[in-house]
Amino acid sequence: MKKILILSSGSVGHHFIQRVIDTYTSENIYYVVEMKAGEYEGINPARFKFFEFDPTSFYKLANILKMEFLQAFVAMDNKADVENTIKNIHSIKKHLRVIVMDEWGLDYENASNVVLVNAKDILASKLIDFLPNVPVIAQNVGLGEGEIMEVSVPFGSSFVYKHLGVIQQKDWKIAAIYRNRKILLPTRRRMIQPNDILLLVGEPHVLKTVYRVIKRELGQFPEPFGTSLYLLIDMRKNDRHTIEQLLQECAYIQEKLQKELYIRVVNPNDIETLEIIKDSINDQTMLFVKYENTSIKETILNDKKEFHIGLVIVANATFYDYAMRKILYELHVPVLKLAYRSLVDLKDVVLVVSDSREPEKISNTIFDFSEQFNLNIELYNYLKEHQEQKEQVIEHYYNLSTIFSKNIKVFKVEENPLRLLQRRDNFLHVVPFSKKLLSRVIYSYLSTDSDLMYHYLDGYHQMFVPVDDI
Repeated sequence: MKKILILSSGSVGHHFIQRVIDTYTSENIYYVVEMKAGEYEGINPARFKFFEFDPTSFYKLANILKMEFLQAFVAMDNKADVENTIKNIHSIKKHLRVIVMDEWGLDYENASNVVLVNAKDILASKLIDFLPNVPVIAQNVGLGEGEIMEVSVPFGSSFVYKHLGVIQQKDWKIAAIYRNRKILLPTRRRMIQPNDILLLVGEPHVLKTVYRVIKRELGQFPEPFGTSLYLLIDMRKNDRHTIEQLLQECAYIQEKLQKELYIRVVNPNDIETLEIIKDSINDQTMLFVKYENTSIKETILNDKKEFHIGLVIVANATFYDYAMRKILYELHVPVLKLAYRSLVDLKDVVLVVSDSREPEKISNTIFDFSEQFNLNIELYNYLKEHQEQKEQVIEHYYNLSTIFSKNIKVFKVEENPLRLLQRRDNFLHVVPFSKKLLSRVIYSYLSTDSDLMYHYLDGYHQMFVPVDDI
């Protein structure tokens, strides 16, 4: 049996003792000292020994401290009594660990064996738990530093209708799901529903970010990737006509998304074309030309941090450059590759459903983008491939469509969908931007993976959405 000493006076001390009595453990024996004896319910005489005296009395306290205690609790309502009691304890048992209810801001920083529990902080934290849109952080479990968090999933959350298996949980985990007052243990195939309560465990700073992602409602693209648009022009690969078209399409994108546009020119070699670019600048657009002899990769990666880039816009030739595609992948933001077609006339977003989890990972971006541009969503399911995983993905998209009250079309086809799509007039092809897309295009001719064969649709607008990071 572990001996625990409790020194109490006042209503909080009385309430604490009753809570201890009501606990489940039978492995501790409690010695309770009160200035005035209180009445308690459910006392187990084998576990609780009560004494009535003033713990500020050195002589009386010394008698009980002849026993060996694991630790002592001080829950008293008078500051002077608390300070004198702590002084007496350490005069008798210098190394005894003392946990103190602190209502006054006591200072025991140099006493490693005194733990202060700030009563005002705990009360304020408990009140904050009732505020809407504020995460509930465990105060008396673990370290109490925010590594355990409870989050309610709103109806429009980007987490709704996602399977746990597609949510990348790096430095954090979903430990449990509470639904209809029942606990559900996480599995890869478990789907998150609106109004679920998620119990999260992880690094406190990571959980704060996860909380913001869960609470963020759809319709904010290019968030959560970033807040601005970034047009990358490589004048060695983009001729004047291409650049003029890029500028025209970016003006339309900017009008739809109402975001700042940063234009970065690399390899400048045409003064007249640069003048054309400068003429396109407005209050929401800024131009940066790379003249210095530093690496393009370093410049672009620095731009991402400085401008908080959420969407990169490039021409066909820029994306198909192997070295540039590797840089774009490292940005971990969506890349919109524009073709020689009008975005204004765009009506459909198209996704070829693969038998992996990747289409589910990019679903929120697809719905978000299509909502803001008023586009239809079409899924192509190639029936000659394995279907079990695809059916789960399609179910996920149907569920998400209820959030937006947005219809989606699913085409079940027996012909390679890429060949079918080559006969279409205009659409936006969305592709998961995974590491496998870093292989050289020539190798994709040997593959049957529809994502790797994206170049078959290079005559259409394509958006590559990152899937390798949350």
